[in-house]
Amino acid sequence: MAFTHVLAVAPVRDIETAVAWYERLIGRPADRRPMDGLADWHISSDGWIQVFASPEHAGSTLLNLVVDDLDSALAAITGRGLTAGPVEHGGQKVRFAALHDPDGNRITLIENPIT
Repeated sequence: MAFTHVLAVAPVRDIETAVAWYERLIGRPADRRPMDGLADWHISSDGWIQVFASPEHAGSTLLNLVVDDLDSALAAITGRGLTAGPVEHGGQKVRFAALHDPDGNRITLIENPIT
């Protein structure tokens, strides 16, 4: 079995509130709004983040995003009005910090290896 893309989906209660928050996280508007209740950002050639209106599942997602430079990523999101938790270490070469969207979905920014 071959796969061509990975779509990470965060279920949300209110799509417009979520889209505004994820625009601040990612730093740009959604790449597509292909249907009511769905927005997606193409964050790499093979990876997308989607937010999808699904109130019964909202808040149940763990989304891990790998960044080149955690300090720069945290400064960027802070500049856009978002705050992550403290930087933590996962072994000798991994650092990460988490934040939550308005529905409680956990987004963890991960730097591996430490630069």
